[in-house]
Amino acid sequence: MSQTHTEVQRTQEQKRSRFHYTVEQIIDKPFNWKQMIRLLSYMKPYAKSYLPKTILAMLVVSAVRLAAPIFIGWSIDYAIAPGNMSLMTTIALTVLFMYLASWLANILRIRWMNELGQHMIYDIRRALFNHIQRLSHRFFDQRSAGSILVRVINDVNSMQDLFTNGVVNLIMDIAMLLGIVIILFTLSPELAILVLIVVPIMFFISTKLRKNIRRSWQKVRIRQSKLNSHLNESIQGIRVTQAYAQEHENMEFFDGVNTDNYESWRDATKKNAIFRPIVEMSGAIGTVVLIWYGAYLLQSDTSTLTLGVFVSFAFYLGMFWEPISRLGQVYNQLLVGMASSERIFEFLDEKPSVPEKEEAKVLADVKGEVTFEGVEFSYDEKRKALHCIDLTFEAGETIALVGHTGSGKSTIVNLISRFYDPTNGKVLLDGVDLRDLKLDDLRKHVSYVLQDTFIFAGTIMDNIRFGRPDATDEEVKNAARAIGAHEFIMKLEDGYNTEVEEKGSVLSVGERQLLSFARALLADPRILILDEATASIDTETELKIQEGLKKLLAGRTAIMIAHRLSTIRDADKIVVLEHGHILEEGTHEQLMSNHGAYYQLVKSQYAAMMKK
Repeated sequence: MSQTHTEVQRTQEQKRSRFHYTVEQIIDKPFNWKQMIRLLSYMKPYAKSYLPKTILAMLVVSAVRLAAPIFIGWSIDYAIAPGNMSLMTTIALTVLFMYLASWLANILRIRWMNELGQHMIYDIRRALFNHIQRLSHRFFDQRSAGSILVRVINDVNSMQDLFTNGVVNLIMDIAMLLGIVIILFTLSPELAILVLIVVPIMFFISTKLRKNIRRSWQKVRIRQSKLNSHLNESIQGIRVTQAYAQEHENMEFFDGVNTDNYESWRDATKKNAIFRPIVEMSGAIGTVVLIWYGAYLLQSDTSTLTLGVFVSFAFYLGMFWEPISRLGQVYNQLLVGMASSERIFEFLDEKPSVPEKEEAKVLADVKGEVTFEGVEFSYDEKRKALHCIDLTFEAGETIALVGHTGSGKSTIVNLISRFYDPTNGKVLLDGVDLRDLKLDDLRKHVSYVLQDTFIFAGTIMDNIRFGRPDATDEEVKNAARAIGAHEFIMKLEDGYNTEVEEKGSVLSVGERQLLSFARALLADPRILILDEATASIDTETELKIQEGLKKLLAGRTAIMIAHRLSTIRDADKIVVLEHGHILEEGTHEQLMSNHGAYYQLVKSQYAAMMKK
């Protein structure tokens, strides 16, 4: 039976609700200039090289525009009325020269300001990306990849117009307004008071719109973040989508998210559009007042107002509303930029949950002994993943962690790499608390091989060398030979120079895993962590790897997580975990003779294999 329209809407709302991220709420802070000053601090490195000449060019443009109506008024009163064509020619040539100078100054102003703006955008994006690189895993646990991309790309891009045009236009328009107001009151104070009386009213109305417009642009950024999140998820999961024939549902879902994005843009632009009509109406009222009262003054015998002054006044009045209107546009740019800057600074102000001490140490000679002392850990501060773990991995040992899903195996190796810090207790490397060590130095001594291997876009050589960027080509090839990857690499069209796309889609799962092994071993770590690294590899390939590992693991501490228990029989120590507790530990023979949890795991796995 087909769904009603209401049911379809309700279904779509339920689907879209899964994109509700607590970190993506509207940041409801009052507009403040401190944040704007922080944003403009990115201009400081280029202030001496760009700002003086840009401001000089701006002043030339503003001066010409302010002077032109004066010359027009003079031409009427002192050249046209008396019939002095010689003076008329002089005034015309002077105005022409002025506009040529203004044209050249404006070209230079735009070029210099664009260069300055691009430098600032470059620095902000670089600072944001570099900061994100240093944030802890907990930060990425709470955010989707799409929402992070929006901050680095869309939010930074949204400030481009603000930096390349908005800031200087703001200064220029304010200077123009002040100049026009001074000239208007100089030409005719009583006429200036009457025509400008609507300005306070317009200002009062427009200020009421500010908070509403700002919140609307923040909502736009949030909708864009959700759109990017879903797009990223859809692309990453396209194989699953097609495998379950969910293309139509996915398109409907995207349509819903896309509609939300469209509606937020429409709402924001609709509110933006209100400002310009207010300015135009104020300008129309001022023009009516000028015509009415200006005509009265021209006909009055007691007034000193001349036709030339009246025409100049009309020009200045028309010019007055132009910067007012542009200031509204700049203010809208400012609102968009501030909404984005709040989101950017939210990331920049994010502190790593795994901080590095200022007096952090560097271990000169790492042996590879890892000790857990009373370690407890929780990912969400509610449910414990580890309960009071006391465990020692001797230097040079091969240790296997086994247990059912959720037993705490991956948590233990995450703590060794210090992706997280223990909730209680401490983890030590060669007797030194990991929190007392420099993070970069610690991770140089630890190589990590995951079940789901990530291959970067680039060559095979580049992907293996990622483990140690200064390695020679021969060292890269030696690492590949050691784990049995050299043969399949040489069969590729360009060998080690073969280009692979992101995630290495042209390679098989086993081939990607071999590259991951070569990458880890090239780094020559003291501690090698294999997190179910052979789970996706066929038995024949696994045998090749095992032969290579026997040689390369000598003298290193190796920690293996494996569901396939046949791969860990030769481990020096096997630790059995369940729900964050250590049930037993020992060699394969010792644990089998105990007939405990490990024995039951081996027995059940063997029974499953026999059924196949």
